[in-house]
Amino acid sequence: MRILSSLRSRMFLASAVLAVLCIGMAVYLVSVRVTEEAERTLEREITTTGAQVDQLRSDRTEQFMLMARLIADVPQLKAALGTDDPPTVADVVVEYQRKLSASLFLLTNKRGDVMYSSGGSPRAAEIAAHQPAVRDALAGGESLSLLPQPKGILQIVTVPVRLDQPAPTVLGTLSAGFLLDDGIAGQLKKITGSDIAFGMDGQILASTLPRDDYPALAERLRSSGISRVQLASGEYEVLPQPLTAAASGSIPSGPMALILRSRTLQLQGLFAINRDLGAAAVLAVLLATVLSFAVARTITRPLAAITDVMREVAATGDLTQKIAIRHNNRWDDEDARLLATTLNTLTDSVARFQREMSQKERLTALGRLSTVIAHEIRNPLMIIKGSLHTLRRADLGPDALREAVADIDEEVARLNRVVNEVLDFARPIPFDLSTVDLNALCRESATAAQASGSGPAIGLELDPSLPPLVTDPERLRSALVNMLVNARHAANGRGGEPPVVLRTASAGGRARIVVADRGVGIAPADLGHVFDPYFTTRRGGTGLGLPIAKNIVEGLGGTIQVSSVLGRGTEIAIELPAQPAGPDQAAEPAAGGSDLTAHAS
Repeated sequence: MRILSSLRSRMFLASAVLAVLCIGMAVYLVSVRVTEEAERTLEREITTTGAQVDQLRSDRTEQFMLMARLIADVPQLKAALGTDDPPTVADVVVEYQRKLSASLFLLTNKRGDVMYSSGGSPRAAEIAAHQPAVRDALAGGESLSLLPQPKGILQIVTVPVRLDQPAPTVLGTLSAGFLLDDGIAGQLKKITGSDIAFGMDGQILASTLPRDDYPALAERLRSSGISRVQLASGEYEVLPQPLTAAASGSIPSGPMALILRSRTLQLQGLFAINRDLGAAAVLAVLLATVLSFAVARTITRPLAAITDVMREVAATGDLTQKIAIRHNNRWDDEDARLLATTLNTLTDSVARFQREMSQKERLTALGRLSTVIAHEIRNPLMIIKGSLHTLRRADLGPDALREAVADIDEEVARLNRVVNEVLDFARPIPFDLSTVDLNALCRESATAAQASGSGPAIGLELDPSLPPLVTDPERLRSALVNMLVNARHAANGRGGEPPVVLRTASAGGRARIVVADRGVGIAPADLGHVFDPYFTTRRGGTGLGLPIAKNIVEGLGGTIQVSSVLGRGTEIAIELPAQPAGPDQAAEPAAGGSDLTAHAS
């Protein structure tokens, strides 16, 4: 067949057949197994959740029952209830009602008349006062009752208020109720991870699900066992849980709690399917590759010329060699011929591409060198410009004149040194060490940074106890000016306290310098690249400021770190030793100097 004469066709057909068979079988087996396991897991989870909900409700009931007993045993309450005077009773129990935080708090006298009620509607208090639970309590018993409310089920515990001396007497009853409403259902959902609904008398009164689902849920109040219900948000497994004791084997009735777990979400989260499908896909690819390799061996003869030339190219590096195309009627392969023809066409362009790449590399090196020069001379030029503005003032005094001229002379000398260093870029950065007052150096750096252009002021927080430091003052000053200029640019437009602060401190025998700003901050994705040469997020920036500063600081034996919070600001911390290691440090190059000059070239 003509279609099988192509290598691509044979490999595609073999790989497709194997992949389809393997993946299809894997999908079927994994889908059946995982679905069965998911169904069993869902049933176990909903049964466990039902037990949890029942236990939590029982614990809450016991807590309220205990609290009611304690309050009913308070002597002041017994004395007030014995007066049979509602205002007197109210004065005593209002504080206990507040501490109990009950949805309903009810006190009756020994005749069953309401002496005090709070926390619920008058109608609910009246209904609760006429419940059998009150009569049972007047007879000396304790009981639990449930009442339907518009927003839930009111669960009420009722205990007698007894007077044991001089003779056992029941003075009245105390009832405390808590509401099983949407809030309680939400709390139970946080604990169990299941949706909860409370219902009574054929109606859903509270739930974590939307009210549109209430009619469908109400149909499950008289069911038993785990069943399924279709709601607007998907299919759910539902388990009715009676809130009161029911006869064994009977259909539940009365107050109910419905425990619901989303079957739709459970089946959507079957990550095991994807894992098994991935394994099946890998197996299919491996089998297809092995078969493709076996098929490819049948066409090695038409590819012999290509492989021979490729071996020679790999050995000699000569990419201009041509492939001689030979025809073999028995093993004729159109893909091999196309490959040979294409490679021959590409080799014709290799020499031209090499010449163009060489030219582009020279242009790129020139561009990087220009970037370095522009970055290094910008700050001195801005200082010279500021000094020239000072010289134009009509009221210029002799001292100001001498200071401006000295600044210009100093910056011109610095520019000359920069040009010399760039021209001699192959040499690592040398250091000229001397003992300096770091606080004075920081003041000079802040002044130079503020003279570079408009922007926020720089606040100084300098440690007066900082000892003298052995370092290269000129290079350290250059690094600080660069960082301060960047900080002023980032904090431009921010008001309040100084947006840019330069701090010094002593840290374990080392000098610590911090440049902090309250600017826009640095994105977390960019924070790891701030020291990469030519990386910048500022329009017009060169991306060399922090790399140069890092080379200087590390060359002086120090460390530099950057921390930033987006929208709140950036902090650059520098730690320098009191004296760099080694007596001949002044003659040694910076550790990062070679990297920097390599980028510049």
